[in-house]
Amino acid sequence: MHRFDADERRRRLGVRHRLADGTRDDDVVAAAASVVALHGTDPGSTFLAAWARTEGVGVTEVERALYDDRTLVRVMAMRRTVFVAPTVDVPVLVAGAGDDVARDERRKLVALLATGGVADPDAWLDEVEPVALAVFADLGDVTPADLVAADERLARTVVLAAGTRNETTVRIASRILTVLAAEGKIVRGRPKGSWTSMQFRWSALDRWAPSAAVTMDPLEAEATLAHRWLARFGPATEADLTWWTKWTKTRTRRALAAAGAIEVDLGGVVGLVLPDDLEPTAPVEPWGALLPALDPTTMGWKGRDWYLGEHGPVLFDITGNAGPTVWWDGRIVGGWAHQPTGEITMALLVDVGTDARTSLEAKAESLARQIGDVRLTARARGYSPVERELLGRTTGRL
Repeated sequence: MHRFDADERRRRLGVRHRLADGTRDDDVVAAAASVVALHGTDPGSTFLAAWARTEGVGVTEVERALYDDRTLVRVMAMRRTVFVAPTVDVPVLVAGAGDDVARDERRKLVALLATGGVADPDAWLDEVEPVALAVFADLGDVTPADLVAADERLARTVVLAAGTRNETTVRIASRILTVLAAEGKIVRGRPKGSWTSMQFRWSALDRWAPSAAVTMDPLEAEATLAHRWLARFGPATEADLTWWTKWTKTRTRRALAAAGAIEVDLGGVVGLVLPDDLEPTAPVEPWGALLPALDPTTMGWKGRDWYLGEHGPVLFDITGNAGPTVWWDGRIVGGWAHQPTGEITMALLVDVGTDARTSLEAKAESLARQIGDVRLTARARGYSPVERELLGRTTGRL
């Protein structure tokens, strides 16, 4: 059995994820493809993750790919997470992982309608969904307010936990948007505001990016998705892919078999790799990176000891979401935070040496200039302990 050590895995990570020196260029789409897709639930994270893997790219270039050329598309897929994927890969993500999300979201919406007093929620949803899609066909760019105004049924709300401190009102229109997005029928378009805004306009996918709306066989899609993930994140374990996709073990094994994965030794643990991907990676110069919260590299594997070490409890929030991380030569060596003043401060948890620290400080200053007047805050996650520590003071390390 072929053996891969942690050093080889870290070299692969740097080269294949376009983080090592000499691997970056101005191709934003290639940057997304290098990790299958960029994280998209937090819009700001998408831009920072793209910048970390490119040279000479700013807000304008990422926005052009997303909203003008539409070579990148936001899609809800693995783990009910929004990703930013190359347009040509959207059918793979929708059929390979989004289908599970769509079924689950539809089930939850039916249950919510029943809680709200709808006698036959399945029939109600079958009637209302075409009404919502007709709004997209009529208007093109749609906001939740447009749906609410179009039909009184879409204006329906449901109160949950009434009379308790957890009481909340849920708009059915927003849940319908989630279901339609997971099914690959609609897509988040240009936001209302800056590049960090989470208030999106929506469009029908076949109108926004027709080539992304192609229907794909789920079995072919899952095999393709497993192949692409292994090409970028392999060698890795079955548990890693199961976690990343949120597939069942049965589906993971079926997809890996269809992708032709073979077993390898990861230091006493059975790993998997593509059969033509056994050659070692050429040596790379030590490299540094400041990756954003929820970055696809940080979140790429379930088993993270080989690049995270013992730092998980202080760099991830309580629900398992990664905060901003500092990397040196294939390892996470600390965290960072964006201060209200615009400065980026770092907490280095490992002694990386003077030269590495100087390089990382220069990257922090460069990133702060690139972010400009925008202020980053935690979106769709909690602050990590390192972030909380750093945001409580403007200088210093833990």
